[in-house]
Order: sequence, then structure tokens, then C-alpha cells
Amino acid sequence: MCIKAIAMNPDAKPVVHFRSADISNGEVVVVDHLDLTIRPGEFVYLTGKVGSGKTSIIRTLTGENPPLNGEAFVGDFDLTNLKKKQIPYLRRSLGIVFQDFQLLMDRTVEDNLRFALEATGWKDKGAIRERIDRVLEAVGLQHKAYKMPHQLSGGEQQRAAIARALLNQPALILADEPTGNLDEDTARDIMRLLFDINRRGTAILMVTHNQVLLRMFPARVMNLENGVCREVAASA
Repeated sequence: MCIKAIAMNPDAKPVVHFRSADISNGEVVVVDHLDLTIRPGEFVYLTGKVGSGKTSIIRTLTGENPPLNGEAFVGDFDLTNLKKKQIPYLRRSLGIVFQDFQLLMDRTVEDNLRFALEATGWKDKGAIRERIDRVLEAVGLQHKAYKMPHQLSGGEQQRAAIARALLNQPALILADEPTGNLDEDTARDIMRLLFDINRRGTAILMVTHNQVLLRMFPARVMNLENGVCREVAASA
């Protein structure tokens, strides 16, 4: 049985809005006139061959590569006129999940999360403790807080990374090939977790090549090809 993304409110203010935005890789335009709108609670896949521009779109969303023209917003942040001092605040409004987890290997799961909170301005120890407990429970790792990353399975490490992405209650999670280093069963578990998070109202933009997962977990699909990003029908 496949799991479907929730229906979103078409009148809600977008968490992402691009219109006729040219996306570069830092040197040349790789995506022409990108039109992309993601609303609260929406799940969107971003697909395409290696080098098609998926990573460049992610880097634009995080403020690393400014769009060259057109309109580009993440929430209230105007990416076409983003000031350097705004970038940390933009990134705090996002949750980011990587293929290779990017956990700090010299500290426990709890200390990884505490480090991320403190780095984004949290100071109250009680509030930090409460938030860590809440996100670990949300991803099913409440009994693994004191484990080191090397003591966790790959799926557990990715759950810890998803917990980190949830810390600041983002409206949008960017998941860049989050199942790429996982076996099939574990990948399905992570997808179920992401869809569960999505059902609670968090929008998710997920980069993937995995057509099996797209069929099992249908949602909107934006495909990149020859410098153009178009919405395509989900695989049956």
C-alpha cells in the first residue's frame, strides 16, 4: 500500500515561490526561468540526472547561490535581494537533511542536537533539554540520546539528522537524497517518517533518483531536464 502526501491549502502563503528565476551553479545558468511554488504541508520531489541543476536549486534556497533574475522567495526572504547578514536567519528557518547524515562523530546524539540549538541562538538550558526530548521522540530515538553516531545504524543516524532538521520548527525541510546511503527497507522507514512529519504540516522538498520510492510514496514531482524544470505526473 502506497502512502500519499496530504492535501495542502491552495490559498496558504507559499513557503517557496520562484517565478522566471534563472538558477546558476555559481558560474553559469543551469536552470532557466524556474517556476516553483511550494505551500505549507506540501511534499515535492525534485528529480533529474546528475548535473541537471538539483543541487544548484538547493543552494539557491539556502542563500548560497543567488538567483540571477526573476522572483525567488523562501517565506519572507527575498533571495534576489538577500543581504549577507540575513543568510543565517534564512537557514535557521529551514531544516536540511543530507545523504551522508553530517553528524558530529565526536559527540553523542544529544550533544549533536544541543550544538545545533546553541549555534542558532538557544541559551535556556531547560528549553534546550525540552526541545531535544521532543524531536528525539518525534523520530523514535528517545532511547538513543546518549549513543555516539558510530553506535547507531545508518537508519538511526538519518533519524538523528532529521531530528536536527526539526529543532527550529522549520516550515520547510530540504532533504537531499536522504535515502541514498540506506538499504531498501531502511529507506522505506525513513520515507514513512518524512511523510509523518509532512502530515503534521511541514513542507518537504526532497531530491531523489529513486523511482521505486516515488511510486510507493506519491507526491508532486518536479523534473529537471535540459535546463528546464517541469512538473510531471507521478509514476503509477
